[in-house]
Amino acid sequence: MKSGILQSVTAGVQDSTSTPPDGAATQDNPLRAGREVSLDRKIVMLAIAVLAGLGAIGLSAATLRLWDDWTDDPLRSIGMLLVPAGVLLTLRVWRQSGWELRGTWWGLLPAILGLCMSGLRHTFAGIMLVGPLHFNLFAPKFSLYLFASGFMLLFAGTRVWLRAWFPLALLLCAQPVPNFALVHGDLPLQDISAHIARSFALLIGFPPSNKELLRLMFTPQFGMFIAPGCDGIRGALTLGYLALITGYLKRVSILRWISYVAGAVLLGYLFNLLRLCILVLYYRVAMGHPWLERHAEQADYVLGGCLFLIAALLFLWVALRKDDESSPIAEVPAVAPSGLSTREKRLQYARVAALAIPVLSFVVPGVNAIRDHRRTFAAELRDGRITPAKLDALMPQQIGSYTLNRAWQEIYDGQISIESGAYGNHSPDDATLGIWLLPFEHSMHGSWIARGEDPLRRGDRIFLTAGGQPVTFDTAFYSDGITDSIAGNAYCTPTSCTPSQPRPYAILFAVDPPDFESRGHRAVPIFFRIDRPHTSADQSKVFDELTEEAKQFAAGVDFVEISRRFQ
Repeated sequence: MKSGILQSVTAGVQDSTSTPPDGAATQDNPLRAGREVSLDRKIVMLAIAVLAGLGAIGLSAATLRLWDDWTDDPLRSIGMLLVPAGVLLTLRVWRQSGWELRGTWWGLLPAILGLCMSGLRHTFAGIMLVGPLHFNLFAPKFSLYLFASGFMLLFAGTRVWLRAWFPLALLLCAQPVPNFALVHGDLPLQDISAHIARSFALLIGFPPSNKELLRLMFTPQFGMFIAPGCDGIRGALTLGYLALITGYLKRVSILRWISYVAGAVLLGYLFNLLRLCILVLYYRVAMGHPWLERHAEQADYVLGGCLFLIAALLFLWVALRKDDESSPIAEVPAVAPSGLSTREKRLQYARVAALAIPVLSFVVPGVNAIRDHRRTFAAELRDGRITPAKLDALMPQQIGSYTLNRAWQEIYDGQISIESGAYGNHSPDDATLGIWLLPFEHSMHGSWIARGEDPLRRGDRIFLTAGGQPVTFDTAFYSDGITDSIAGNAYCTPTSCTPSQPRPYAILFAVDPPDFESRGHRAVPIFFRIDRPHTSADQSKVFDELTEEAKQFAAGVDFVEISRRFQ
């Protein structure tokens, strides 16, 4: 009897401690159920991560264009840091929300649109123009923003997307300086900076009215020919974005946030003006000392780097110090990930599959874009495949009655950027023909403005070129008391030319933007300039005479053929 009772009790204990079947979640075994739920979430998150990686490949056409922009233009190179900063800060917001998965199917629309704008840019291209403003509707930054926003909406949900508004907006700064800001902000500031440097040189008895000083200050051999950095915009831009991100991380009030950004930008410009004045002193001392002349450019970099470091440390000391101001947006603590029900798992897999179809359709074009990404003309210059001698050989030896006297190159940020040729005939005027080699938009009027040369009577003017083909140039008259000049600038493809000056538009419509990147049919910036010594003659008469000389010179130039040579 006792043995029977003992057997019954033992069997009951064994039944109560036996392992339930796979997939069963009982109250007696909560740890196993938690492990299974955690594994389900990990699988879903892994699938989302893989899909994000494939999406990055599908966006290769956009990211490659951004990479070329960052590596070819030092002014925009800060975008190389803003994109990963935006991605990491977005993931930070998602993590603080407990990696919640409350997505909406509406996220598919912007995600697919971002992929299409990246992969179909050469099929559908346009610029939105409103007055003097113009926006490239197919700019790479819009592709990144739309895909990232759609991705977050589809999987994380509207709440996380709204909380991540700032890091997602950083993706729109992948091209951190719009052309409108360069034309209407950067160039006037460069002009002001150049005049301040000249005024300071005059103040210390170093007359800036001679060409020797201009050679010292604006040539790569002995000087600081860094046009986009002449006004300190690089340092101001970097400090401004640093202030923007710092204010977001500190959750400061809007007014304080604006003061951070404005103060950082002004600090960058202030320290740059200090740099210009110190450089003028350096040039004053260096003249006549070959060793100091050879190291003038390095002195500029060292001085600028030290001043920027001091400015950055000063800003961080002010921005990061503790204060009593309460944060208007409280930091949300990380929430432990919740479990996924069977229905939620199926829903997430359905969303992964729905986005995977368009993503996979753009993976092959993305891989092809990576494989076919060809080095540009400027890259061949850096790699040594195109030498200065080869560049000189591409210049026309004879232009009408003008004969090539000499050819030379100019350096921009360590790269050969301009190939120029000096032409002469029996007249006392000097004619220069130049080609911008780097694969992005450039007008030589901007460079001359940066050197302190103010354009007069600027506007579009039509000249008949070789073969009787009319070409519209962005022309301007210059007179600095030493030299009188007329210059024209145009963007020429192997088939046609357009003026480089943006035209004002009063209505909204779309046009094809110039392509400065694609070898074989890219737009090549080409300029000409006619110089003569300044006289006391009437300025209108001088302008008319130089215009006639420019017509004679342009009539012998085949600008379309030159574009073909320098593709």
